[in-house]
Amino acid sequence: MGILLKDFQGSLPLYILLLCCLVDICQSLTADGEALVNFRTSIISSDDVLGQWRPEDPDPCGWKGVICDQKTMRVISLNVSNHKLKGLISPDIGKLDHLKFLDLHYNNFYGEIPPELGNCTELQGLFLQNNYLSGFIPTGLGNLSNLQTLDISSNSLDGRIPTSLGNLRNLLNLNVSSNFLAGPIPTDGVFDQFGSNSFVGNSDLCGKQINKLCKDEVGNQQPTGSQNVKKNSGRLLISASATVGALLLVALMCFWGCFLYKKLGKNDAKGIAKDVSGGASIVMFHGDLPYSSKDIIKKLEALNDEHIIGAGGFGTVYKLSMDDGNVFALKRIVKLNEGFDRFFERELAILGSIKHKYLVNLRGYCNSPTSKLLLYDYLAGGSLDEALHENGDEQLAWETRVKIIMGAAKGLAYLHHDCSPRIIHRDIKSSNILLDGNSEARVSDFGLAKLLEDEESHITTIVAGTFGYLAPEYMQSGRATEKTDVYSFGVLMLEVVSRKRPTDASFIEKGLNIVGWVCHVMSSIYCLSFVLNYLVTEDRQREIIDGECEGVEAETSDALLSVAIQCVSPSPEDRPTMDRVVKTLESEVMTPCPSDFYDSASD
Repeated sequence: MGILLKDFQGSLPLYILLLCCLVDICQSLTADGEALVNFRTSIISSDDVLGQWRPEDPDPCGWKGVICDQKTMRVISLNVSNHKLKGLISPDIGKLDHLKFLDLHYNNFYGEIPPELGNCTELQGLFLQNNYLSGFIPTGLGNLSNLQTLDISSNSLDGRIPTSLGNLRNLLNLNVSSNFLAGPIPTDGVFDQFGSNSFVGNSDLCGKQINKLCKDEVGNQQPTGSQNVKKNSGRLLISASATVGALLLVALMCFWGCFLYKKLGKNDAKGIAKDVSGGASIVMFHGDLPYSSKDIIKKLEALNDEHIIGAGGFGTVYKLSMDDGNVFALKRIVKLNEGFDRFFERELAILGSIKHKYLVNLRGYCNSPTSKLLLYDYLAGGSLDEALHENGDEQLAWETRVKIIMGAAKGLAYLHHDCSPRIIHRDIKSSNILLDGNSEARVSDFGLAKLLEDEESHITTIVAGTFGYLAPEYMQSGRATEKTDVYSFGVLMLEVVSRKRPTDASFIEKGLNIVGWVCHVMSSIYCLSFVLNYLVTEDRQREIIDGECEGVEAETSDALLSVAIQCVSPSPEDRPTMDRVVKTLESEVMTPCPSDFYDSASD
């Protein structure tokens, strides 16, 4: 017995060491966490959004931009868009095999799109637009059978569009515009359902989608066999020569730049200064700003990246402060083609004449050789998205939420019914509803919506919008109408009352979005038949309404949910118009008072 005890005591340190190792292993970072750490390691600079990503955490589910499945603790969403991330996209991102949404847009990623992304077979949304990615589109993306949205626009991708993308039977939104893609656009599979707007800005593309014949379709046969080999060899020689020449040119430019820098000092234009340095003109609307063109251009020249306050689907937004204390928001939109000036001058002339209490006021614009700089009123309250989802414990009170919904409804109704020509917004979402200091809502970003000249149909085929807010018929056909805006507004209402994003993780894991979730909670029969007299029971209402919201009123919440459900009807014909939405909200939600909706001069 003594010998056994002695042996055990001698082995005790070994057992303790083994136990510590086991504890260490149990507490080590998950495989998804390790993949994200490697993703972070490949990034050489950012705005420190990834500073909270600590390798010592047991899992990455609390990291900023990361959403996990609550049951499996696997990463299902990564969103680090618009955070100045610079570097390569790590191939380890392909190890996140439960990932459903990947959003890296509006950053400074360069290099190739990692082929390993083809391993993320559960992906539904892939957003890589507005970076500096180069090389070919990986053919492995054709393995993402669940993919619904693919946006790789505004990069430097080249080569051909892989035919494997035609296998993505669930793909509803495709955008490869503004790259250097070449060759014929495939016609197999889902490619037939996308129009020219998915491919614009690639001058060497051809195909029926963009109404441009390919060479082999006009009698010039493409080379085959040994001719192809010779042609490829010639291309290789030309490519190598061009590369050497480009390197020599870059070296010469660097030398010349250093010479000018030393000789002239630090006088390089920065930021927007580059736009206005080549000559710019100011066009003002309403005539109520006490600034000369010289005053405004002087302030524009001083703007740089430090003044950026946001980035939307159409451009970067800067904060512009004048000497008298007035502050404006400046949206920079890069010119796309030769017809850009003519189109925008016509459109902005109409938008500049619009002035309404519940719309963000367009004060004027600067016309520079390379961009349009749109000058808007600056709203200190930020966006509704920030107020709902990023303000921590400071949640909007119920009364404030009702007021915001009412204001947004009146702004959108004004665009639909009181403007000539009528305007379809096409991108109604919480980040496009801005708030002033009193939490009054104003609809923004309608300036780039397609103005409709046809008074009969009011239809545009330019695909825009944000995943989660889009009406089902719009995602299928790409045709936007007033009723697609109404659907998006219904989604917005549900988001405001529940404080859940349209693609909240709790919906995704059930295969739903916010509309499907609300219908499931309330009554599947109701959502299919839309019995308008249906009353939400208190238990169901409590499940939908934000539990942390103060001052919730049962009557108003019931009325709001009823209107929202009508707006998100799967049938456009069953959705109310926005003026009907306003009247219903005024009569059933707000204290009865005269509507200012029809007051065109409302300021």
